Amino acid sequence: MLESKLPDVGASIFSRMTLLAQQTEAINLAQGFPDYDPPLALRQALARHALASGSHQYAPMPGLLRLRQAIAAQVGQLQADAPAPDAETEITITAGATEALYGVLAAVVRPGDEVIILEPAYDLYGPAVRLQGGVPRYVRLPTADFRPDWAAVRAALTERTRLIMVNSPHNPSGAVFDEADWAALAALTEGSDVLVLSDEVYEHLVFDGVAPRSARQHPALRARSFVVSSFGKTYHATGWKAGYCLAPPALTTELRRVHQFVTFSVSTPTQHALADVLEADPGAAHARSLAGFYQAKRDEFTGLLAGAGWELRPVPGGYFVLAGYGQFSPLGDVAFAEELARRWGVAVVPVSAFYHDGYDPGLVRFCFAKEPATLQAAARLLRQGPKK
Repeated sequence: MLESKLPDVGASIFSRMTLLAQQTEAINLAQGFPDYDPPLALRQALARHALASGSHQYAPMPGLLRLRQAIAAQVGQLQADAPAPDAETEITITAGATEALYGVLAAVVRPGDEVIILEPAYDLYGPAVRLQGGVPRYVRLPTADFRPDWAAVRAALTERTRLIMVNSPHNPSGAVFDEADWAALAALTEGSDVLVLSDEVYEHLVFDGVAPRSARQHPALRARSFVVSSFGKTYHATGWKAGYCLAPPALTTELRRVHQFVTFSVSTPTQHALADVLEADPGAAHARSLAGFYQAKRDEFTGLLAGAGWELRPVPGGYFVLAGYGQFSPLGDVAFAEELARRWGVAVVPVSAFYHDGYDPGLVRFCFAKEPATLQAAARLLRQGPKK
């Protein structure tokens, strides 16, 4: 009999809630994907390259050089206080952020190494660490604002700590690191061999006039960090599974040693299409527009639910909003999420799914990366309450 390496892991909560939405015909505000298409220029670019000769064989293992050069130029535009990454040695194109995250962990975590994970956390983190023989060390974020308690993170450091995983803007809460947070993280790792894996897939979705900040904008962190980004989030194209990782040359070398044996390279027409739109946007106008675009969706959705009894949490970034539901039900969040789909007609994700031990803070997560008509229909159902 085969002994499972992850006996306690089943289908992800995102897949389960999307399936439940399909079965119950509920509006799906659970899984984090838009219900609108990528920009027309990007779709047209993909169509061109999908039909063009010369775009149908393997791309270079690190990614098309023209795409890496376009990424370097955009990062240089958006992070003017940091040197642009070197396209040859510091950028790797990956099959979505998921492959980048897994590849980094496979590259640097050895059996017995400890990895600090701040919870609630994306459900890939812990299992991916365990698959390398690593030991996740969980530090719970205070649920008042989901900002790190850096003293608690420091207390979790040991001589076995290999890596600290951070995520800003944060999924599921939307909390955003400020310069003090990055400085605190740098101070924790100073003088050590501890690396940082910074999941920044919602990097452009920072609201209320706050400037986005990356791990690589702090000099000390830039030297020890893998920074993961997602074209899927930036261009509303999650199904394309295209992302990238920025890291210093020595760290990039280790990531590529794994990447070449996982996917080797990402779809060639997709890479050409992404390069086209980046090259046509030298001022990074699209990336700069995303904060306003998603802030308007946040404000519309939260405004539609105002006064309806939902305990809506602040949303500094990302495209999710957390809500307490104590006025409506005494159920645990998983049971309540199932009831929401079956009796209210709206699918959500229970926040306990983001904790390795199932801790239940009494919150559910709504995705507001949806068309106005979808948000309006969902809000109407959430205001009406359960079917009799």
